[in-house]
Amino acid sequence: MDTESVIEFLGEVPLLQRLPSSSLRKIAQLINIKHYDRGDYVTSEGEARDGIYFIWDGEAEVCGFSQADDENRPEFQLKKFDYFGHGLTTSPQPAEVIALSKLTCLVLPHEHNNLLRPKSIWNADKEGYACALVEHILNLELIEVNIFQGVTLPDAPVSDKLFGGQFLGQALAAASKTVDFLKIVHSLHAYFLLAGNFDIPIVYQVYRVRDGKSFATRRVDAIQKGNVIFTLVASFQKDEDGFDHQDTKMPNVPDPKMLLSMEDLREMCKTDPRLPRTYRNKVATANFVPWPVEIRFCEPNNAATQTKSAPSLRYWFKAKGKLSDEQALHRMSCRIFIRSDL
Repeated sequence: MDTESVIEFLGEVPLLQRLPSSSLRKIAQLINIKHYDRGDYVTSEGEARDGIYFIWDGEAEVCGFSQADDENRPEFQLKKFDYFGHGLTTSPQPAEVIALSKLTCLVLPHEHNNLLRPKSIWNADKEGYACALVEHILNLELIEVNIFQGVTLPDAPVSDKLFGGQFLGQALAAASKTVDFLKIVHSLHAYFLLAGNFDIPIVYQVYRVRDGKSFATRRVDAIQKGNVIFTLVASFQKDEDGFDHQDTKMPNVPDPKMLLSMEDLREMCKTDPRLPRTYRNKVATANFVPWPVEIRFCEPNNAATQTKSAPSLRYWFKAKGKLSDEQALHRMSCRIFIRSDL
């Protein structure tokens, strides 16, 4: 088996949904491969744990303890993507695992268990880690398999209701954590059903609609107080050669270094005599919360009244601060959606 197929496999294991891609790559390089025939003992009761087992192919059964009775037996039959052996390395194996067929397991030695405890879903490092605000917004908490929780940060821009861009960004982040990171989002549809409340967490339920060799489809419901307030359907594809439908001609626009930031424009609005005095006073006294994304308009509009203009808006933007070296995070989709409220 090659490294890419192992990484794809690990991306489908529920235990590993919370891990950043850097951790999955390391695990793929560290695992040992073990083969068993039908009837072989994979682990025996009382033995010391030697690592975490992930079933690559075949089936096994947990035996040797009282809860594994006939009524509950299906719950203790293991198949592809199931895992066992996770826990304290010093404790003995509490049950026996027996192969029901030819069985192949990938084993992560227990000395590498720290890889299962990353700083966040985007970053494995725990020391000296200060993420950008946009990354913090997309840093969801894994509650259960395929269930994530997102919040509106106290220092994030807010209004009287949740921004649609926050729904889009967090929902796509949740979907991407259930797909192996070799697949890239290439299409999505979203529906805003109800207004969201920024004072309470948002639960994102991910549904695995389809998993194929090259494509994967996910549906995500955003839930507050038991109500679905937003839903998203996204399709992911492996990076493959194909037709290019994008106009690659770069428009003739100023370099971003030559343009003013939103903070600079705000300062100018305070003293611009062309703007109404009441508006300038409102800007000067308003509580200004910086956006997590730096934006520089190519053609800032300083007009005090409505004027006819082309139905287009050009601007440069990038995340403020340093993002983790996580491929999915650097793909523009999640961050573009956070900016969709512009």
